[in-house]
Amino acid sequence: MNHCCGAQEPADWDLNVYFSCNGTHRSREKCGVPFSCCIIDPADSVLNTQCGYDVRNRPENEWSNHIFVKGCIKALEDWLPGNLYTVAIVFVVISLLQMVGIYLARTLISDIEKVKFSY
Repeated sequence: MNHCCGAQEPADWDLNVYFSCNGTHRSREKCGVPFSCCIIDPADSVLNTQCGYDVRNRPENEWSNHIFVKGCIKALEDWLPGNLYTVAIVFVVISLLQMVGIYLARTLISDIEKVKFSY
C-alpha cells in the first residue's frame, strides 16, 4: 500500500488555510499535516491523532521519521500500473450497471406510455 501526503509533497498543505505556515492565523494545525499523513507506530496502544501537528516546523530531513513524504500523485502513478486490470474491470462493471439502469428506465417509460395510450 502506498501512503502519501499532499499532492506533490507535504509542503502542499501550505495551500490550506488551517495547515499553512505562511498565515497569521492561530490554528492549532498551523505548520502541520493531517492525521492521514502520519506514520503510525504499531507499538502504540493509543492512536495519536495529533501526530502531524508542527511537523513542518522541523527540518525537512526529519519529516520522514514522522510523516509520509511522497506526494499522492506520485503514489498513484506508482500504484496504478500494478493494478490496471482491477481498475479496468471496475470501470467496465460500473459502466454495464449504468447501461442496465438506462435500459430499465427506458423500459419503464415505454410501459407507462403504453398504459397512458390505452386509456
